[in-house]
Amino acid sequence: MAKDPKPVDPDKMSRGKQFVETYRMASKSDPRLGLWIIGSFVVGAAVGFAVFWILPGSGWLGTVISVVGALLLGTLLAMIVFGRRAQRAAYSQMEGQPGAAAAALRMLRGRSWKTDPVIAFTKQQDVVHRVVGPPGIILVGEGNPHRLRQLMTSERRKHERVADGIPIHEVFCGNGEGEVPLPKLARHVQKLGRQVKPAEMTDVLYRLKALDANRSAIPMPKGPVPTSMKGMRGQMRGR
Repeated sequence: MAKDPKPVDPDKMSRGKQFVETYRMASKSDPRLGLWIIGSFVVGAAVGFAVFWILPGSGWLGTVISVVGALLLGTLLAMIVFGRRAQRAAYSQMEGQPGAAAAALRMLRGRSWKTDPVIAFTKQQDVVHRVVGPPGIILVGEGNPHRLRQLMTSERRKHERVADGIPIHEVFCGNGEGEVPLPKLARHVQKLGRQVKPAEMTDVLYRLKALDANRSAIPMPKGPVPTSMKGMRGQMRGR
């Protein structure tokens, strides 16, 4: 029996392959995705043609400019609609799966963010992830809120011992009261403010490395986390 092919790293894909893989993944939970893309392209092209037809005036030059403007605006609108619906589809597929919060945290942009998935867990697959960035240390928990509180408290104490003076935030990912929904997780973390300077972050990461050295190896919980998430992030950033 043939073995399943090894998943390809999205970062090593061409833009075209990333687009195809993202579309394939998103269309599973959004069957009308293709219609939305075509419809948005038609609407954008119609608006673009009308606008550029009025601006340069009539004649063959005006027609050429109008056609080019229609194609550009139609393509732009189609890509915006595709990116947003693909992102929504990805979150809907990840919702409720172990490790979903870790995948969502990959959407954090820039080198000023460092995410360490599953630094602590329970046998029931309640997990705590860690993000180090401008707000300080952010502990992100996903799972049963009652079991998580004890786990988060334990992790907070460990981090306070090695990162004295560094702000530590606790975020619970979920749809309950006081929790942050998965689609809003990355944005919520970004809005926690800038309380740590880049030089301080280097020192924090060094101290956390010593803390993690005393931990046993923790496997990432298995679940259908889309492998094209990083590729979709590139699409969203216009890379």
